[in-house]
Amino acid sequence: MRIEIDKGSGFCNGVVSAICKAEAELDCTGRLYCLGDIVHNSDEVERLRKRGLVTITHDELSRLRGVKVLLRAHGEPPSTYQCAAENDIEIIDATCPVVLHLQKRIKEAYVSRRPDQQIVIYGKLGHAEVNGLVGQTDGTAIVVEDIDGLTQLDYSRDIILYSQTTKSINGLQEMIAEIKRRKSPDTEFRYYDTICRQVANRVPRLREFAAAHDLTLFVSGKKSSNGKILYGECKDVNERTYLISNPDEINPGWLDGISSVGICGATSTPRWLMEDVRDYVTKLCENNG
Repeated sequence: MRIEIDKGSGFCNGVVSAICKAEAELDCTGRLYCLGDIVHNSDEVERLRKRGLVTITHDELSRLRGVKVLLRAHGEPPSTYQCAAENDIEIIDATCPVVLHLQKRIKEAYVSRRPDQQIVIYGKLGHAEVNGLVGQTDGTAIVVEDIDGLTQLDYSRDIILYSQTTKSINGLQEMIAEIKRRKSPDTEFRYYDTICRQVANRVPRLREFAAAHDLTLFVSGKKSSNGKILYGECKDVNERTYLISNPDEINPGWLDGISSVGICGATSTPRWLMEDVRDYVTKLCENNG
């Protein structure tokens, strides 16, 4: 059987940078706090926990004093930095540069906005990145997850639209088209494609990769929004695509009559985990042989 790992899958640059910063601090001190899961992959979070990375919530952050806390690639609202300053907490900022740039753009738009303008963010409500973006507007930005969510907007007022960096380009285009259709003729609608191309550009290659194999194993944490989107793209071109978190979730029966297996993953999926999946599939084939 031919078993192949997609060369382009795995951590994006923002995640790589965050994990490198965490590991560098752990190498020196053996202990570091991280606000939220450093990456939406429980296996990678567990690996770093064993090295001394302690995941904390915002409530726990408010009770800490005089420690170091890493801010993951997703970014944080201004209130987090204020809390850290008040509690003498040293921030190790691993916010992805793409996210940081978007935060600044939204902040500038909010500060310079007119009273009749609505700032809208196409993204997942409650997602860490989206929380950080909404925080740039003192909590006033409207988060829209899908077309149904557009009922929140006042179409007699101007609209400024941004997107969470990991949303799909097609989804954003649908949002833009629908807002154009609904808005009043005398209102202004400005929209910005703020989707990370390092993520978006994976889609055509992943679709080609999935279609080239009899079976595709998409490795991703259950919390990963990006993973759900990319898995859906693979499933669209290959019905025999399965979403798994780790090798334990593989059903040996999936391999019956299969001659090639493609293994790929999300921007939050570590390479070592995809290699574990490959080794497990190889072992199953050897045992069946």
